[in-house]
Amino acid sequence: MADQQGKDAYVTLLTRPSYLAGAILLAYTLNKHSPNTPLIITYTPETLPEASVNAFKAEAKHSNIVLHPVEHLRLPEDGTEHGMVAERFIDTWTKLRVFDLWDMPQKFERICWLDADMMIFSNPSPLIFNKQNDAYLQGGDAMRTMAVHTCVCNLDHDSWAPAEWNPENCAMAKLTAPDQLAEVRPEPYTLSNFNSGTFLYRPSKALAEFVLQKFQDIGNTRLRAMKFPDQDFLNEAFDGRWSTLSWKTNALKTWRYWHTNIWVDDQVAVLHYIVDKPWAARVKEDGTAGYLGKDGETHRWWWDEYANWSSEREKQGEKELLDIVGKYAAREDGQENEEMRAIGGGAQDFAKKWPAKEEGEVKEGGGGGGANEPKLTEEAQEKADAFGQGPNGPVLRKPMLGERGHGPVVRGGRGLGGRRGGEGWSVMQD
Repeated sequence: MADQQGKDAYVTLLTRPSYLAGAILLAYTLNKHSPNTPLIITYTPETLPEASVNAFKAEAKHSNIVLHPVEHLRLPEDGTEHGMVAERFIDTWTKLRVFDLWDMPQKFERICWLDADMMIFSNPSPLIFNKQNDAYLQGGDAMRTMAVHTCVCNLDHDSWAPAEWNPENCAMAKLTAPDQLAEVRPEPYTLSNFNSGTFLYRPSKALAEFVLQKFQDIGNTRLRAMKFPDQDFLNEAFDGRWSTLSWKTNALKTWRYWHTNIWVDDQVAVLHYIVDKPWAARVKEDGTAGYLGKDGETHRWWWDEYANWSSEREKQGEKELLDIVGKYAAREDGQENEEMRAIGGGAQDFAKKWPAKEEGEVKEGGGGGGANEPKLTEEAQEKADAFGQGPNGPVLRKPMLGERGHGPVVRGGRGLGGRRGGEGWSVMQD
């Protein structure tokens, strides 16, 4: 079924240029391994510079790209505390726009979301677009998705993670062979939680309305309290309505040393560069990379593909494309670009502002939000309050958490982007 009759597509999102190199290399490597399956690149014109859009247009001459503008989606400020554990998550609510793609003129029947910090190393389409998966998605009332379990091993002992996030409760740790699929179980809840870096769905108006209704039912206060904004919401929306994809379609880079029970280098289809991004810093001379120095090998793989891409585009005379993308990839001299710090060496700084929990301090059920969630330290709150400051002074409107002050205020549009009687997706506000 993979790539059959042009009815399958992948989709990603770009809202800021700091992810441009990642998205371009995702398109390049996907085209290398699954050339007949397009990558829809959704982007927000109000926040993404025109140069980045031009880079996608140039790359589209060589890779199978469909550009699709969408409206930015952020939760309105209502005075309640936020729960997100990373600054870069501020834009991830916009991922929900993908459920609006049911009315694209191409009429895609199956769409698979891929985060822009991923790279393709073998063809993922047979693992994703197949008859078995399609049968599951069309079962019941068809309000379903497919994804890969969240790894809850927490071997780095992040302070924001609940105590039940440990190897004993991790679905990936229970596997004994690379071709096994993890099982979705209701208890413990960690075995029914998925990572939203990759998810498959059948686009339809009914599914879009289903997701929107869940969004409205949960409400702004609870949405703002979520630690992993789109992921926590999607898990609640599709609770009991999802099944598993192979781990190979969303292989987190840490699994190479966390999950040696399943990891095989040449079987990885989609590598997910969580936390710090490889394009933000070169691999050091001693071979180390990543904020803990453990990711040298997988980051080297990214840079090898970047070198291949650069060489090809140089031969094709794409100087402007190379120049634009090169501004958002680490220099060979190792000098760090401050604009890239939030996705590079400073990727964990925001999360480290969460105070460590006392032993036994775990919210019942482990869910996000609520009075039992850890509070931001004074330093972290100051950091949050500082967001929205532009390079030439403050943005002259109420700042959103994590907002850099670029782009105009945007209000509702057609489809799920519009408001229905004052309801619907929220957008940037005055």
